[in-house]
Amino acid sequence: MKRMVFCDFDGTITVEETFIAMLNKFTPECSARIVPEIYALRTSLRDGVRQMMESIPSSQYPAILEFARTQPIRPGFVELLDFLDSEHVPFVVISGGVRGMVETVLADWMPRIHAVHAMDVGTDGEYLRVSSEFEGDSELVEKVKAIAPYGVSDWIAIGDSVTDLNMAMAAPSVFARSRLCHYLDERKKS
Repeated sequence: MKRMVFCDFDGTITVEETFIAMLNKFTPECSARIVPEIYALRTSLRDGVRQMMESIPSSQYPAILEFARTQPIRPGFVELLDFLDSEHVPFVVISGGVRGMVETVLADWMPRIHAVHAMDVGTDGEYLRVSSEFEGDSELVEKVKAIAPYGVSDWIAIGDSVTDLNMAMAAPSVFARSRLCHYLDERKKS
């Protein structure tokens, strides 16, 4: 593959920050304390997300997936997939959120998505347990680490927030929304 697109999910493919909305619904006190610290870059994604996710009882996981099912997709998503298909460019979803949520929302389009990289959730204990094949020092899903095995030099990152910052800084081309634009402007990254 000569070219690929790596796209965030929450707040990029979905209209809303689905993962943050889920945390606000299922662990409101914990998310109210930790999310602002993550956005201010004072708490790492790895530590903050793990604390929040692992405060949710495992019995709530089916309700989390049902909550995800109601999240709307951003207008233009299907047209983007159509364009990339016509150009034979693989589309990879790379999320700092929960794989089950991503796959639930994108179920109708999964055959058109080359791969999904996201956090896995274990429900065998009293509380959720999170893991990731690409866990790094500061991210539960280190997006740059997930991209590396593809071995492409011409790739595009699409994202909207702090979970996409390292990926965006490493990408040859970036399409950024909202908060990610601010972080990139501060770092003089186009």
